[in-house]
Amino acid sequence: MASEPHETPFVAVVTGGKSTERERSLLSGKAVYESLTRQGYRAVMLDTTAADFEAEIRQVDVAFLAIAGQYAEDGKLQGFMETIDVPYTGSGVLASALGMDKVVSKQVAAAAGIEVAATGRIESGAETSSIVSHLLGEVGLPLIIKPIAEGGSIGMVLARDLETLTAAVARIDTTQGWFAEPFVEGTPVTCGVLDVDGSLMPLPPLETVPTASEFYDYAAKRDDSLHEYRCPAELPADVIAFIQASAVAVHRELGCSGYSRSDFIVTPTGQVVWLEVNTLPGLSHGGNLATMAGAAGIDYDQLVRMLLASADLSGGYRP
Repeated sequence: MASEPHETPFVAVVTGGKSTERERSLLSGKAVYESLTRQGYRAVMLDTTAADFEAEIRQVDVAFLAIAGQYAEDGKLQGFMETIDVPYTGSGVLASALGMDKVVSKQVAAAAGIEVAATGRIESGAETSSIVSHLLGEVGLPLIIKPIAEGGSIGMVLARDLETLTAAVARIDTTQGWFAEPFVEGTPVTCGVLDVDGSLMPLPPLETVPTASEFYDYAAKRDDSLHEYRCPAELPADVIAFIQASAVAVHRELGCSGYSRSDFIVTPTGQVVWLEVNTLPGLSHGGNLATMAGAAGIDYDQLVRMLLASADLSGGYRP
């Protein structure tokens, strides 16, 4: 689709940051910046870790948040933007904070009638033996241990037996916030949601097939040779419709804005289990959101325009 220059505000592509997802953020930021400039927008790339970030961000009209992880996707950056009155893309402070906390977001999803996996919180400072006993009682084996507030499958450990579970618990810093949930055998599926002119549009779900690991772990997500994408997912029509409706419901219940992406596991029997939401999904050309948008007939430049258009330029308060 050919793109014409637009009379739009001065855009800062906010990227980088200091989270463990910094490199992924920089890839997103570069792709978004190149798209905006290619389309005739006046734009600048700003890294939140730069010494002059605060001074520079105050000079723009709108911030395009092409960034992920802690201090960026968890409401902290959104709160700063609200304080200095700079409109931004993506969800507000509350939805960002809720979405980043995997345990709380599961509670919200469950309250909306979405099926989620059981949760076993790992108590801060507890003895390894006590934690192991608690997880065996609350979750059972096999299980996956996850950080409460990380993305990209960072830190996840699959434990199929007591020995692996004990070793995994002994290694983690429990003060950083961890939980466990049952390891559900099945196919990882993700589904994006776009806010288009006030209506929520679910994208065709994307199915991921790990080719060299038991689950879609950190390494598989970052190496194209370790996974295969199928989009639209090769699932029955009723399962696809259910996934899309669930992604929209979670987006709405959490109060997300602009766009989001929900992750699911689909079991061999067709059971759909919601895992988590991403309030600032990655925006690289080959990433999940761009791939799903492409399957819906939305090219990358159009996707970037849609996300930018979702920013609230009115300056009104939002939670």
